[in-house]
Amino acid sequence: MPARILVIEDNPVNLELMTYLLEAWQHQVLVARDGAEGLALARGQRPDLIVCDIQMAGMDGYEVARRLRADPVLGRVPLVAVTAYAMVGDNERALAAGFDMHVPKPIDPAGFMAALQPLLPGSAAAPLPHKGVPDGAGDGLAQHLRAPRQPCVLLTVDDGPTNVAYKIELFEAAGYQLLPTRSVSEALALLKTRSVDLVISDVVMPEGGGFELLRRLRADAATRDLPFIFLTASARDDTSRQRGLELGADEYLIRPLPEHELLAHLRRCLEAAGPRGG
Repeated sequence: MPARILVIEDNPVNLELMTYLLEAWQHQVLVARDGAEGLALARGQRPDLIVCDIQMAGMDGYEVARRLRADPVLGRVPLVAVTAYAMVGDNERALAAGFDMHVPKPIDPAGFMAALQPLLPGSAAAPLPHKGVPDGAGDGLAQHLRAPRQPCVLLTVDDGPTNVAYKIELFEAAGYQLLPTRSVSEALALLKTRSVDLVISDVVMPEGGGFELLRRLRADAATRDLPFIFLTASARDDTSRQRGLELGADEYLIRPLPEHELLAHLRRCLEAAGPRGG
């Protein structure tokens, strides 16, 4: 059963990634960017579960937990602590402050969702990467959103564990073969040994990031015409988008993006390029 989950997190990238993950499991997500906003939202919306960062400016997660536990209405709402800098004793301190569970970052998506399930009302629904996609073929995914041919190989370049897990779930469900890489150097090395149909890359990464990757691909005769899509949550400004397109990207997409729209962009890009070597 889908639940209403409040996420309290002051890091915008972490907040978006957590939202992306929870919505993939069909939950309704409420977001707060600091402790005070989180308390106000909890009192007004009565969520089924609250996920709260520990290290936040101003009111930290421990204080949020203490105030929630002292509230006669919200005192029984399950609380999950997340922290990027786990230290010895953090788990005990979180439990003492009133949290039901403590999870260190970076989280493992499948493990995290499995751990949340006992805290949620009813049974947590399985993730549906094609959420919102109109009914189509037998598995519920519309045919025009599936891979245009078999095999159809995507190289993904992303150093975020949650992003990687989500892309694997989404793209494999749509019939693609996935080659996930986490850096520019790893992607370039793999392209020397494997033929792929399309590259889908984050922008902000180590080693020069997605712009450097695309520059090098377009400078190489072997990969000059390889379809390339940027998918980013952080480089959202018009200047970055213009730079990506000027470097030769076929698409520059901003997350969060509905799953059916992302799959439609992939399909159009691949159909425009034609089969490998075509």
